[in-house]
Amino acid sequence: MGLKLKNIDKLVGQEVHLKDINLEFESGSRYVVLGRTLAGKTSLLRVMAGLDRPTSGTLEADGQDVTGVSVRKRSIAMVYQQFINYPSQTIYENIASPLIIAGEAKAEVDKKVMKAAKMLHIEGMLDRLPAELSGGQQQRTAIARALVKDVDLLLLDEPLVNLDYKLREELRDELQKIFKERDSVVVYTTTEPTEALMLGGNIIVMHEGRVLQVGPTAEVFLKPANMKVAEVFSDPPINFIEGSVSDGKVHLGDALSFPVTDHMKGLTSGEYIFGVRSSQFRLHQRTEQHACITGEVTLSEINGSETFIHFTFGEQTLVVQREGVHSHEVGNQVSVYVNPDNLYIFNTTGELCVSPATD
Repeated sequence: MGLKLKNIDKLVGQEVHLKDINLEFESGSRYVVLGRTLAGKTSLLRVMAGLDRPTSGTLEADGQDVTGVSVRKRSIAMVYQQFINYPSQTIYENIASPLIIAGEAKAEVDKKVMKAAKMLHIEGMLDRLPAELSGGQQQRTAIARALVKDVDLLLLDEPLVNLDYKLREELRDELQKIFKERDSVVVYTTTEPTEALMLGGNIIVMHEGRVLQVGPTAEVFLKPANMKVAEVFSDPPINFIEGSVSDGKVHLGDALSFPVTDHMKGLTSGEYIFGVRSSQFRLHQRTEQHACITGEVTLSEINGSETFIHFTFGEQTLVVQREGVHSHEVGNQVSVYVNPDNLYIFNTTGELCVSPATD
């Protein structure tokens, strides 16, 4: 099934939930919608599903206008961030419900339910009621119910957010296999850049109800169209440093200058904004080419097996991502190194001028 969204706007009162959305989805394709909370991800899925009618614009499926056509009249399955199950039905009955409604034979229903339940590690709970399960187990039930359906459009709205880390990792791998086996359009939303990269496929980056960039996930990550895309598609957020180019040199702040590298040679003299991902900062100089930024530690955060060090550079606060668990005292001086080849360069309106030679 091919799906097109043309000039879609969605207003709720005076609030803009979606603005000027133009997207095209091909059958058998996988798309990840990446955006922060209130970016418009859920609003987009609800319009695609027919749960909400757009204020303006049209939705086409295989060339037919289906704008406003009820979700019940279309081949769609949707999983919400907050699980939705039938409280009076067993887990088996919850998962099987769309197959029973479709009139499938009991043997086929049993086969599909068991396959989905095993994949989601709930095969031993099929005779229980939802109230007897944890929140994570109930969410897995809702995912299983969507996966057993053979639909043209599968929509998943942050489906793993309520699950523990280990299970999220396992299910991402399983879901990718399932997505590849399906001929349906699969659209998966997330707030997490790392999850988007793991899922691959194509990505739609959203912010405040607008689509900022669409394309193959790795390509968009490496070449964000503007500063906002780079910011949304970085965790922790990408660092931005104001600077300039003149006389064959890059000047960052008032204290740091270094020669223009090969990937910057097309730049004209002027003001720019330089971007560097936190993972590209180093605490040790590897080559003479690395530029040194010195600042004062303002915060040190341990996040799992990584440490995020916040430090000042002039009036700006930057973040370096360091592998391992480390202690850095607030107020201490820190020297951070960056390879100029790893710099993104944006013009003063935020558009990408140059992407890194390496990343």
